[in-house]
Amino acid sequence: MTKLYVTNINDLPKVAGRIQPSALISLVPMEEQPRTPSGVDPDRHLRLLIHDITESDDAGILPQSEHIQTLIDFIRGWQPKDGPLLLHCIAGVSRSPAAALITLVTLAPGHEHEAARVLRCAGPHFMPNRRMIQLADDILGSGGRLLAAYAAMGPADLTGEPPAEVEIPLLDPATISRSP
Repeated sequence: MTKLYVTNINDLPKVAGRIQPSALISLVPMEEQPRTPSGVDPDRHLRLLIHDITESDDAGILPQSEHIQTLIDFIRGWQPKDGPLLLHCIAGVSRSPAAALITLVTLAPGHEHEAARVLRCAGPHFMPNRRMIQLADDILGSGGRLLAAYAAMGPADLTGEPPAEVEIPLLDPATISRSP
C-alpha cells in the first residue's frame, strides 16, 4: 500500500531519491522553495507559499482557505497507485504533518480520529499547524471533527531529534468502513 512521507527541507533530496515519490508538496515561503528533485514531475510538485504561523503578523504568510483548498484539490488529483506522496516544510514538524493529516482525511472522509491516531503513532514529535487544520475542517465539512481529532492527539513528544523522514500509512478502506 502506498504511503505518505514527511521530511524536512534539508533531507528532502535524499528522501526523494530513496522513495521516488509520484508527487511532492512543499509548504514553505518562496525564499525557501527547493528545486523539484530529479525523478519528480514538476507538474506534480505543489508549492504552497506559507509560513508556519497561526495568526496574522507583518512578517509571514498566514495559511488561508485558498492555500488549503489548493492542497485538497492536489490531494484529490493524486493517485496512490502511482507511488508515494512526499510532504515537507522546514523542520518536518508542523506544516507538513498538518498537510499529512489533511491528506489522510481527504482520502478517508469521516475518519478524522483514525487519521489523527495514525499520524500521532507515526510521528510522536509532530505538532500540526492548527490554523491549517481549522481551515481544512471548514473546507472538508468535518463539522469540528477534524479539530477534535487534532486536539485528541495531545502534546508532541519533543524529546530527542526528529527523524529525517516519517512514513505514514494511508487509512485502509477495508478497516475504516467497519468503524463507526
